[in-house]
Amino acid sequence: MCTVTFLPLTEGFILTSNRDESPERQAFLPQQKRIGSIEVCFPKDPLAGGTWFATDNQRFTLCLLNGGFEKHKHEPPYRLSRGQMVLQFFEYYDLSDFKNQFEFEGIEPFTLVAIDALAGVALEELVWDEKALHVRKLNSNTPYIWSSSTLYPEPVRQERRNWFEKWLLDHKTFSQQEIISFHKSGGKGDAWNDFVMNREGKVQTISVTSVQKKSGEFSPLYHEDLLAKKRH
Repeated sequence: MCTVTFLPLTEGFILTSNRDESPERQAFLPQQKRIGSIEVCFPKDPLAGGTWFATDNQRFTLCLLNGGFEKHKHEPPYRLSRGQMVLQFFEYYDLSDFKNQFEFEGIEPFTLVAIDALAGVALEELVWDEKALHVRKLNSNTPYIWSSSTLYPEPVRQERRNWFEKWLLDHKTFSQQEIISFHKSGGKGDAWNDFVMNREGKVQTISVTSVQKKSGEFSPLYHEDLLAKKRH
């Protein structure tokens, strides 16, 4: 939920996420859950029961980052966890319905990357700053990277964008395995801010999750537990 990349493909995309969290919140392996009439696949957070990464393998794929534009003050209790919000998204007809009908008040600041793959690929960024929802429609033919504002101040986020841009210079075509490898190796040897980070064992990168749609077809959700050293 703390480092996310989007890569465009012909008739598709690759969305990949590193989750930086307390090791005590090591997620359950990806599971299928019926939400309304939709089967949703996601790794489940053991604390709140929500998720940071979910896909229905047909139309919608979502990835959540903690925090909005800048680091905020954590002031619980909150009405609903952000991870539960991600799952509740699939109760709505579409992204427009979610943006207009969902009650965002009482939720901690977040950034949500939302992909609608119904007709081509539509990519949007939703940022909630506790006062307003800011929506930005993005060019789905352009690569993007996000880093959570709660862990990475703007100078570090810019440095991470630079790493990503340098990686792009060496990759004119994209593969899921190559971007997953980059998510596990990107950086400069700084345990505090590299893509796979570790801040004295209190917060660290505990998993990598990725989904790919290529030539109109979704591949199975990829999830690697870095603590247990298991791939699913």
